[in-house]
Amino acid sequence: MAKILVVDDEQVLVKGIKFNLEHEGYQVEVGYDGEQAVELAREGSFDLILLDLMMPKIDGLQACMRIREFSNVPIIMLTAKGEDTDKIMGFECGADDYITNPFEPAILLARIAAVLKRTAKSSEPRDVFCLSHKNVTLDTAVCRLFFKEQAADLTKTELKILHLLFRRKGEIIPRLEIIEYLWDNQIFIDDNTLSVNITRIRGKLEEIGVRNLIETKRGMGYRICESWNI
Repeated sequence: MAKILVVDDEQVLVKGIKFNLEHEGYQVEVGYDGEQAVELAREGSFDLILLDLMMPKIDGLQACMRIREFSNVPIIMLTAKGEDTDKIMGFECGADDYITNPFEPAILLARIAAVLKRTAKSSEPRDVFCLSHKNVTLDTAVCRLFFKEQAADLTKTELKILHLLFRRKGEIIPRLEIIEYLWDNQIFIDDNTLSVNITRIRGKLEEIGVRNLIETKRGMGYRICESWNI
């Protein structure tokens, strides 16, 4: 059965969630602040993390971003807030889903089961997760870019953008189409945020020795170049 990390500063709530999860057969570890969430995620091997938004030391959004620097483990945000902006920020930080508190235990269990099913490790060969172009490889299984002996970690948004561009390399993808593709994958960004992400992707490519891989067609969109300079 899956191993789940539950992190919330409300100990009574954590105790209740732990009881319900263990009753369903899950293995459960707990933490009570954002820094502990990052430490436990780094040290342990979890199948899913339940992470509260409002916590001491560092909040859930910061903790989620730090965890995404070294892990692609599914993260469900627990929040007492219902505003769309909080949900959007959660997705942009790398969360896979969110649940607004208070919630029914049955709803929590159903959402956990759905996320675990959606992100279950596949038994397919590793190559099905990799897309390559002229020795630059995008590995979606580990959320990283590779070139020669170098590697760069990607955020969830950066991964989705590159996945679309690699799948349709050589083709100009309009900016609006990229934004709509991200929304379909529950990543909510606007036009300005797309520009920021493209800039970050280019920076990470340069760090591993790849320049001019992504071409901007002014007024149109982006595409993967057929040729680029090292």
